[in-house]
Amino acid sequence: MTPPALTRLGVILTDRGSRYAVSGAHVTSRAEIDAVLADLKSDRAYAKATHNTWAARLPTGALKADDGESGAGMVILRMLERAGMDDHVIIVTRWYGGKKLGGDRFRRVQDAVRAYLDQTGPGVG
Repeated sequence: MTPPALTRLGVILTDRGSRYAVSGAHVTSRAEIDAVLADLKSDRAYAKATHNTWAARLPTGALKADDGESGAGMVILRMLERAGMDDHVIIVTRWYGGKKLGGDRFRRVQDAVRAYLDQTGPGVG
């Protein structure tokens, strides 16, 4: 399966050494989500990231994965719901910088998703 076209914004913010990147793609199935994640992780930097957290809203329902960043998938999913963005997966990648961010990690995930939505516009998907 050829993965759907992936939009990568790259590293968009840093906080206490942690770096955050955001990516996304138009998807209509779990198989397409898996293909997008495989495509993203074919880049060694993304494969070695501490977390690749994602969420998507599909015709069959909402899906999310925290990838070790507990609660982050739900943050992304809520933002997708508020934006009314269906048939789209957003992936927030974090490279841990050595210092715990506490609750700020959720704000950084929100900042990354907001940057993606601002860049791609609500009409994507």
